[in-house]
Formats: sequence, C-alpha cells, structure tokens
Amino acid sequence: MTARAFTMLCAAALMTSALADPALAQAPTPGTVPWVLSPDMGYGYDASGKTFAYKMGTSNAKFLLKGAKKVPKNTLFFIGENGQLYMRSGPFLEDDGKFKFGPG
Repeated sequence: MTARAFTMLCAAALMTSALADPALAQAPTPGTVPWVLSPDMGYGYDASGKTFAYKMGTSNAKFLLKGAKKVPKNTLFFIGENGQLYMRSGPFLEDDGKFKFGPG
C-alpha cells in the first residue's frame, strides 16, 4: 500500500466516523467539527470504497511506518460526485476563514 493510499484510507474512515458521531446531532457549524484521531487506531478505505477502523498494536509499528508519509498541512479530503475519495493539497480557506469551495 502506498503512503498516498494509506492517507486516503485514513481520511475516508475519519469522515465516516465523524459523521456517525452522536454529538453531531446538535448540527454544529460546518468546518468547526474536528476529526478525532486516536494513536491506537488505523483507518482503511478498501478497493470497493468501504471504510473501516482497526484497533492497532505496536508490534508491527516499524513495518507500518515503512514507506508511509506525513499528510502535508493544507490538505483537504473529500468525496467526489462519483463516490471516490480525493485529496487536494493547497489552501482551501479564504482570507476571512470561510471555506473556499462552499455554496454561494
């Protein structure tokens, strides 16, 4: 698995878990809900587009990190109209802090 694929897997799982969080039922302002990342969890996005969360151990941490890359700052993850997970590097906020690609 390439580092980019792993990054995309993590993003899909995080988006799925964030949407399923009961605390979101209070309809927070878009863009203000942080993703909850846990150091002992791995998130997967498989070949058929399904997302998974995995409890991870530390015995294979070196193998996991081999070939992995850090996600650069200013990276946006999103699902396209075709249901495919995408990532885009670069600014995604306007100077006033509003989402650059939002409605309107």
